[in-house]
Amino acid sequence: MHQDVEQCLRAVQAKDARFDGWFFTAVRTTGIYCRPSCPAVPPKVKNIEFHPTAASAQAAGFRACKRCRPDASPGSPEWDVRGDLVARAVRHISDGVVDREGVPGLARRLGYSRRQLERSLLAELGAGPLGVARAQRAQTARLLIETTGLALADVAFASGFGSVRQFNDTVREVFATTPKELRAKAKPGTPAKGTVTVRLPFRRPLFPDNLFGHLVATAVPGVEEWRDGAYRRTLRLPHGHGVVALAPTPEYISCTLRLQDMRDLSAAIARCRRLLDLDADPVAIDAQLSEDPQLEPLVRKAPGRRVPRTVDAHELAVRAVLGQQVSTAAGRTLAGRLVTALGDPVEDDTLTHLFPTAEQLLDAGDHLAMPQSRRDTVLRLAAALASGDLDLDPGADRGEARAQLAALKGIGPWTVETVAMRALGDPDAFLPTDLGITQALKALGPVEPDRWRPWRAYAVQHLWALGDHPINRMPGGTS
Repeated sequence: MHQDVEQCLRAVQAKDARFDGWFFTAVRTTGIYCRPSCPAVPPKVKNIEFHPTAASAQAAGFRACKRCRPDASPGSPEWDVRGDLVARAVRHISDGVVDREGVPGLARRLGYSRRQLERSLLAELGAGPLGVARAQRAQTARLLIETTGLALADVAFASGFGSVRQFNDTVREVFATTPKELRAKAKPGTPAKGTVTVRLPFRRPLFPDNLFGHLVATAVPGVEEWRDGAYRRTLRLPHGHGVVALAPTPEYISCTLRLQDMRDLSAAIARCRRLLDLDADPVAIDAQLSEDPQLEPLVRKAPGRRVPRTVDAHELAVRAVLGQQVSTAAGRTLAGRLVTALGDPVEDDTLTHLFPTAEQLLDAGDHLAMPQSRRDTVLRLAAALASGDLDLDPGADRGEARAQLAALKGIGPWTVETVAMRALGDPDAFLPTDLGITQALKALGPVEPDRWRPWRAYAVQHLWALGDHPINRMPGGTS
């Protein structure tokens, strides 16, 4: 989009927040880059250049605006929609792969050479994998500086930097201030050790009822709950475990994380954003779905529906198989038994366990109180996940993952599409055989789901809303 100069100029002049994250505005005379909705007086057109990412602007020598904080804008929805190399790489980088495995590890995961990968990202994003990861580290560092009392040296390593000097240089370069000055202005309190509270931005509108209603109605006992106006759950992260509480507000999602290891902060935030589908572009999605006269009243009634996704693709896949041909309550009960028997315990007031890993599930035979055929399917799925034969990581090839799932005996189209929609984040996944969907389609009359492409996963949310089910209601509410 950054190459469409006229459209970008209109967005900047209108201070249109819908385009935050789609592109960034850099001002040559000040050396600053901003989000399109920056409240400052728009600069002269001759002094503006547009960049596809914050990393691109930083690589060109621009520093972040202190008023609009472009580093904290929602992510581009493009990376969730697309399935090509660049989009898959961005999803992996957001999950912290470069920080943990370096660029060679990212290239191996994607099946390309390092040179091909760097060339592709540089051409489209204006920065290579290290530049994109560096921009993410800078944002994480700022969060930790401003919201925790961690020693600055600890902030440096928790953010993913290799040295304190690299951390100091990056903060000065990106934010035009020192880490000490950032902390002095923020005056952070003293939250509990390992606890961080951040605001997760999103593009308006956001309809939270089905989003939180679905997560809570299907919550696995011991792993998830609704408490004090927030959805809480345990998290399995690269360096340890954590617990998150996510509470909706009109302006943002409040996210309180308690982590064993602060190095997991950026990955935890990325997974929470993915769980709540916060980088979606609801205006574009609703506009296309509203072109169908039968869907238009549903969209008008509840604009901004999101797709409830997951923080752990392996967990979601197993839960999808457990939920085959049984009620929501029965699926929760089966999953809860596995959690109690096999999950790693956590320290929390009310939550008790992490969901078992694929390796742990290989020993689940005696705890699977279900027909033998479905028990075998769970074990086949666990074996494929544990061995790496089935790839459901954020940057996985969605078409290949679908084929791998479908090749497993006992996994049918409903499970494949459920995993594609909620674990792989495919915005066009569709569940024509789902009971709620078939009833909704019957109530609507003749429809053409192909008209809803590439947003059929969002149409599913509107169709489910035609039924009377707790997944459609905000927990504790009556709507």
